[in-house]
Amino acid sequence: MTAAVVALGEVMLRLDPGEGRIRTARTFQVWEGGGEYNVVRGLRRCFGHRTAVVTALADNAVGRLVEDLVLQGGVDASMICWIPDDGIGRSARNGLNFVERGYGIRGALGVSDRAHTATSHLRKGDVDWDTVFSAGARWFHTGGIFAGLSDTTVDVADEAMAAARRHGVTVSYDPNYRPSLWTGRGGPAAAREVDLRLARHADVVVGALGLAGRHPGATRIAPDEVPDALAGIASRLPTAKVLATTLREVPSAGVNDWSSAAWSARTGHVAGPRMPGLHVLDRIGSGDAFASGLIHGLLAEDGVASGAPTLSCLERALAYGTAHGALTMTTPGDVSMASLAEVEALMAGGSAAVSR
Repeated sequence: MTAAVVALGEVMLRLDPGEGRIRTARTFQVWEGGGEYNVVRGLRRCFGHRTAVVTALADNAVGRLVEDLVLQGGVDASMICWIPDDGIGRSARNGLNFVERGYGIRGALGVSDRAHTATSHLRKGDVDWDTVFSAGARWFHTGGIFAGLSDTTVDVADEAMAAARRHGVTVSYDPNYRPSLWTGRGGPAAAREVDLRLARHADVVVGALGLAGRHPGATRIAPDEVPDALAGIASRLPTAKVLATTLREVPSAGVNDWSSAAWSARTGHVAGPRMPGLHVLDRIGSGDAFASGLIHGLLAEDGVASGAPTLSCLERALAYGTAHGALTMTTPGDVSMASLAEVEALMAGGSAAVSR
């Protein structure tokens, strides 16, 4: 299978205690997940695109479980780099992510166990990117989670993005800042330096508001400040064709106000659909689901490959992303369980009435 969309990122096992707490759990539901992987998983299962993930796994039973979950999601796993297992994970291991969904005043909680993973050991030259991108790929996606895994993964992402551009493949990047990845490694300032280095290779930046302010989390962007903030980020990324972002207010873990916005040189600021008072079961992965829908909308009209997208193309891409992200928050786990019909029904103003 020739993949139309390729992602570079780590795929972890997500261990979910359901309605309970990690600290008191006796059983866990197992899923797969990862910021970059979730995007191509959604593009495959909801939107029907052929997709692949480039990652690395330690070759043991846990790694093969992750592979099995990836295959069940329909994502091409042939580009997984298998690292020999040493028996106890001393040299390379597979990442685990324990996640509580949160409820009411108790926010969601993620506890990552991902140091020294197989993916964090990837280096420049480990992947033949010219072969990857000469097979017909149209889009490449990666982000700040992968880049933040280690000092070497930054260079791998840089190498991959440069190769994609050489082959005329559209490139997207999501800063997706995770403080835990940068503790003891320069903190938010180092993360910002890496994000700007890599985002300058990107045609599309998802989660673009993550690049606002002096460093991630330094500035709270009010809704009426979003247009100026996106324009300011665009001035730092002169080759970017589209900047997009989700917008979320969190009255409680179970109720979010959900929307989106984008910018392009052709259209200026574009507001996405607004979904106030959205009831949330599990918000983890909703930003990745937004990216899936946005990419689907842009691919459908060649909105980036042909130059800056039209206003109607960008509005529709935002609608796909916003609706897909909203539906992903109604089901457990990182990955989307939505169908294209459900996404398009929500875009058309569908309700939660029983479908018989």
